[in-house]
Amino acid sequence: MLFRNWTFQKTLQCLGCCLVVMILAFGTGLTQPAFAGALEDAKASGYLGERPDGYLGLVKPGAPASAGGLMNDINAKRRGRYGEIAKKNNTSLQAVEAIVGNKLIKKAPPGTYVMDASGTWIRK
Repeated sequence: MLFRNWTFQKTLQCLGCCLVVMILAFGTGLTQPAFAGALEDAKASGYLGERPDGYLGLVKPGAPASAGGLMNDINAKRRGRYGEIAKKNNTSLQAVEAIVGNKLIKKAPPGTYVMDASGTWIRK
């Protein structure tokens, strides 16, 4: 009888909270130490920014090729990690992407670029 009023929406909310806790507790493994400095530099230069879907995006079309390569490498690692989290939690990849994207945008330091819901790059 305890779960009589339990709804699907509450289940989804609980799942979302569990995913966030797991991501925060165990880290996302989204940036390997070798990439960390280069990623910070690319973000500080305004070449790369965080998107709501949990991936990096190219802010400036004229960014150096190295920034695009870095973005592709990190996004591939993120996609793999998100897939692992989704599978482990029996949820969709898109749900994990959205949760992590929101967290990464919130954590983005001032002065870096993030993409808003309409797809526009804004400086935090």
